[in-house]
Amino acid sequence: MTSTKIGFALIFISALLSYRPAICQERLRTMVLTDIENEPDDAQSLVRFLTYANQWDIEGIIATTSYWKKNSIADWRIHEILKAYNKVQPNLLKHEKGYPSYESLVTKVKRGLPQYGMGGVGDGKDSEGSDWIIKVLEKNDHRPVWIQVWGGANCLAQALWKIKNTMSPKEASKLYGKVRVYTISDQDDSGPWIRKNFPELFYICSPGYEHNGAGGYHYATWSGISGDTFHGRFTGANRQVISKEWIRENIQENHGPLGAEYPDVEYLMEGDSPSFLYLVPNGLSDPENPYQGNWGGRYEFYTPRTRKWFFEPETRPFWSNTEDEYLSPHDGNSHTSHHVTIWRWRTAFQNDMAARMDWCIKDYQEANHPPTPKLSHEKELALKSGGQLILDASLSNDPDNDRLTYNWFHYRESGTYLGQVKIENPEQAKVQIVLPVVETPKTLHFILQVTDSGNPTLTRYQRVVLTVLPK
Repeated sequence: MTSTKIGFALIFISALLSYRPAICQERLRTMVLTDIENEPDDAQSLVRFLTYANQWDIEGIIATTSYWKKNSIADWRIHEILKAYNKVQPNLLKHEKGYPSYESLVTKVKRGLPQYGMGGVGDGKDSEGSDWIIKVLEKNDHRPVWIQVWGGANCLAQALWKIKNTMSPKEASKLYGKVRVYTISDQDDSGPWIRKNFPELFYICSPGYEHNGAGGYHYATWSGISGDTFHGRFTGANRQVISKEWIRENIQENHGPLGAEYPDVEYLMEGDSPSFLYLVPNGLSDPENPYQGNWGGRYEFYTPRTRKWFFEPETRPFWSNTEDEYLSPHDGNSHTSHHVTIWRWRTAFQNDMAARMDWCIKDYQEANHPPTPKLSHEKELALKSGGQLILDASLSNDPDNDRLTYNWFHYRESGTYLGQVKIENPEQAKVQIVLPVVETPKTLHFILQVTDSGNPTLTRYQRVVLTVLPK
């Protein structure tokens, strides 16, 4: 054996010896604030959200106001969609465990105050919804609560205002520490107020609003879910899977009562869905680290500079827009934008939705189910620069015994090493990588993408984080 091969073997054996079983990720607690009936996309997102209802502990669905729905709330629409979910829940349970009962979900539907923005925050502005947020945060449960804000944020703002004004700083800080916010831009003026007055809160946001041609939503990361142009040019995203024909065939028609509740698209399809696609446990990322990137986008921690579509200047850093570069298989061109951080995954998350809609009506043997990627080594490694590494996913399997295809890639933007790293034969389950030479420790993120051959094809992931050390 040559010295090179000996060195490579030692590196690989060392990596295997350092392996320890991964700790299972805890189920996430989540809550939705929605201005449903402002336009069709909230109802669309709620239908998709419920097909994933077994993935999380759902703590609340609260009807709120927003800029375009200032004086009324529509909790009645939430109840309509939940009744449709009740009819398909037994069939969903044939495919995966854990879908909550209608009876348990309906008790968690709450009403926010039918007032706009900061006009609904302050003394005497409590609501069923804001009190429920506090009650959920006060539970004897160490897990954070992922609060998805699909409309205005004043219900959350009121809860935070009350906590601040009725609890000791120590008690309040404990509750603030449980809050994780992913808000779909700023649909009232309470979002900027929250960020300014509660600087310790974990907050993901593309700040700004859409009014009088300001264009804020166009510049938001979340619009990558179904937006197809940027600066007047087509993005290179898969447009077929968001077409009216695709939606009609795969969701609305012949997919039971829940699919029938999915309204036609008027503006953007499911603009709110990135807030929970971000939480789908598909192996792609850790939600506590928005910089890693997943179906809900990738975000960077900084203080955004003021733009014309902001309510007011930002005063502190939070997680906001950043860019990916992606070679699109749909047009063969390389694209760089914050929208890319979502639409690069569009085919996968749309196929996933199509499969779950099949689960609403089909028996297990008639539908497709996602594969299970498995590594033969740890997901976090530390190795010396200049050597070689083998990544091995040959233990991956599929519950339907479908044929699996593989794709390994270096997710350059997620790490601190900005150079290109070549992966030999990335379409194989087992790949070999020559490590770069570094002068200071650098991290590299490698993504394993496993796709089955079912109909529709489904994809799951594993992320390997490698720290390359100087020799």
